[in-house]
Amino acid sequence: MANIYVNTKNITGKIKPMHAVNNGPVHPDIEATRSSFDDFKAAKIPYVRTHDSSIYEEYGGEHVVDVHAIFPDFSKNPYNPDSYDFTLTDDYLHTIVEAGSSVFYRLGSKIEPWRKKYGTIVPSDFHKWAVICEHIIRHYNEGWANGFNYNIIYWEIWNEPDGVKEDGTKPNWSGTPEDFYEFYSIAAAYLKSRFPNLKIGGPAVCGFAENGKWTKDFLRYLTADGKRIPLDFFSWHSYTNNPQCIREFQSFVRKNLDDAGYTETESILNEYNYLENFQDKFVSSIENIIGMHGAALTSACMAVGQNISLDLLMYYDTSPSVFNGLFDFYTMRPLKGYYPFVMFSYLYELQNAVECCSDDEDIYAVAAENNGNSALMITHYRADKLNIEKTVKITLEGIKDNVYQAMFLNRELTMERRPVYVENGTFSLDLWDDSVVLVKF
Repeated sequence: MANIYVNTKNITGKIKPMHAVNNGPVHPDIEATRSSFDDFKAAKIPYVRTHDSSIYEEYGGEHVVDVHAIFPDFSKNPYNPDSYDFTLTDDYLHTIVEAGSSVFYRLGSKIEPWRKKYGTIVPSDFHKWAVICEHIIRHYNEGWANGFNYNIIYWEIWNEPDGVKEDGTKPNWSGTPEDFYEFYSIAAAYLKSRFPNLKIGGPAVCGFAENGKWTKDFLRYLTADGKRIPLDFFSWHSYTNNPQCIREFQSFVRKNLDDAGYTETESILNEYNYLENFQDKFVSSIENIIGMHGAALTSACMAVGQNISLDLLMYYDTSPSVFNGLFDFYTMRPLKGYYPFVMFSYLYELQNAVECCSDDEDIYAVAAENNGNSALMITHYRADKLNIEKTVKITLEGIKDNVYQAMFLNRELTMERRPVYVENGTFSLDLWDDSVVLVKF
């Protein structure tokens, strides 16, 4: 038997945005016969990161988000509005905002795994690139060039500059690590000087190979010779079928940030999803992503992220792709993986995290409270999928004995409501693996 203890009288902090995503909904104005917009909005996604948006044609394809798409001719004057093409990015960001989400803007380029690079080449003038980004920010936050006032807080410089494929090619940054360290330093310092109230950070590292040497060297460069380059947040990625890997990597990130003096820098995991590997298990990984096993992994990661010092968790990806476990590729109807986001949004609205712990490594739990209303989200996840049932006993402090409603998500049920009976401050559930339950008190 597994045991969960919840004390709604002991507030431990805030429920953090563990249900953010990469890429926004498909708007019905674009796809009139199928759209994810209404369901996306109903899930109340807090943040949408705009990475790899230009891969999907309905967002605007090659003409959207990426710096080289908005400023297609690098020889042009960056202070002249006519040098910029904001049109389709305006439409895309409007859709995200209309869905009720905040934009998390990635400055840089989508991944380019091809033998010729277009947006992932090293900019010929680091300062000019930063000036271009300054005006992109002014367009979306200050109305420059017939722009908007979206108050976008997070501005991320680049994506996975440390990435190297097995054949030695670099899909995200064509230069050396030292090139990137200098590039980031110039861009971050300039943008922070122009926008001191915004969060400027990055660089969305994709691995911790060689004991995280790239990350350590990056932080060392930012603080060498007594300097301190702005790093309001440090972003990183983890694709895994083991939620505990997030705990391990976050511990590494937090320690190295603190050791470098970046004690106030946020740690943001802004790409994660179910993955066994990118080689012989990739197809089976995709099959799991779009099913209940992937949904349970997502829910478990949300619980792990909430219970460690991670500041923001972002699922990759809700654009129509093989990594989208929320919406069906063909119909855009919700899949099993959509519903953990709906469940967690209820906790997020309650705001206050409360004491909640599990004594079983396969049982993940998180609980929230606000003004007498409480909720508990429980996940039973096993990477090996052995189809094992466990009895979970939940002991409650601060909850009156009564009949409450629970919503069940598993291989057979999709948000089915069933009563739970709290007697003497306890109740029990029998849960097969790949199950998620939200209980509202």
